[in-house]
Amino acid sequence: MQNYDVDIAIMGAGASGLMAAYFCSLNGKSVLVIDHNKTVGRKILISGGGKCNFTNKYGEASDYYCENPHFVKSALSRFNAWDFMDMIEKHKVRYSERKFGQLFCSESAKEINRLLVEQIQRPNIEVILEQRDIEVKVTDDGFNLTNNKSNILARKLIVATGGLVLPSIGASPFGHILAKRFGHKIIPTTPALVPFKVIGFNELAGISFICGVTCNGRYVEDDLLFTHKGFSGPCTLKASLFWNNGDPIEVNWLPGKSAEKMMMDLPANAQVDKVLKKFLPSKFIDVFFDRIDIDGKLHIGKLSKESKKIINRELHSMTIIPSGTEGFRKAEVTRGGICTKKISSKTLESKLQPNVHFIGEVLDVTGQLGGHNFQWCWASAFAVGEALK
Repeated sequence: MQNYDVDIAIMGAGASGLMAAYFCSLNGKSVLVIDHNKTVGRKILISGGGKCNFTNKYGEASDYYCENPHFVKSALSRFNAWDFMDMIEKHKVRYSERKFGQLFCSESAKEINRLLVEQIQRPNIEVILEQRDIEVKVTDDGFNLTNNKSNILARKLIVATGGLVLPSIGASPFGHILAKRFGHKIIPTTPALVPFKVIGFNELAGISFICGVTCNGRYVEDDLLFTHKGFSGPCTLKASLFWNNGDPIEVNWLPGKSAEKMMMDLPANAQVDKVLKKFLPSKFIDVFFDRIDIDGKLHIGKLSKESKKIINRELHSMTIIPSGTEGFRKAEVTRGGICTKKISSKTLESKLQPNVHFIGEVLDVTGQLGGHNFQWCWASAFAVGEALK
């Protein structure tokens, strides 16, 4: 049994936990980081296709889904993408910018882990790994964390245990269970930034093109990728943030163009499917006409007004009800989590249990695809570091 007596214990050695350790250590306080994995930052290493989309240059509060939309503003305003980019450059991490201001590592996500590990190489920070089945008790002086390996006394507790994504690497509801013990409400958790299961398109697997998807009044436009199970790609993942089980989505297969005007301007002898194949993949057009039960080989002049209306409507607003998503195994993040109404937006401290702070994905804060979730990790870690100075 190893004994520890520290100022701050941080549960979770992921993006938010490691960053919080650095910020909390700057005033000399002793910090202990605890994790159940054998290594730190496992989720970071597989993020962004192994390149880690670590922030977004154009991120703002409106890029986050939260029951309280104002909650994220304080932390994000105090530590933004440019602040993290300063760290990136200081640690000589090479990066590149993709569309919509997304920043990725040029080489590997390992570079972000390297940065975080380098920052916590300080005499007042210690990391202990492979710590499971930890019991947390509130004491007169703070908290007592125990399992069969360690006995930890800490004055302050930071919970950075993340969400439910990737159970294969040990994701669990530990943080939510702990918060519930302290009286916090848990917003129901669902997979987010996740592929949809949709029937009827499996023969298009591998095909991708730009579409527009509307879900619960939110419109996104990006590449949609057909899979053997349904839809994936950035457009789908973005739309999934707003989707609830059973909700319909509306798909605009031809954004930025008008199928109605196109058909009006065509000569009477033009074959409708051949014309559309100039703008969309041939295989998709064949499936499209099968789906709407219209003969695409007909000439425009032989199409009825009703058929033209159906083609226009289904090209620009086809209603589809996904049968579900591919779950936490394939999701990027967890939507839902600890309700923020009883959490200070400035310090991330619980209003129900003094000296407990919740940061990162464990909270009911979900960023849109494109680096926003990592930015929330950095910003919430900075906020708690400032609070514990």
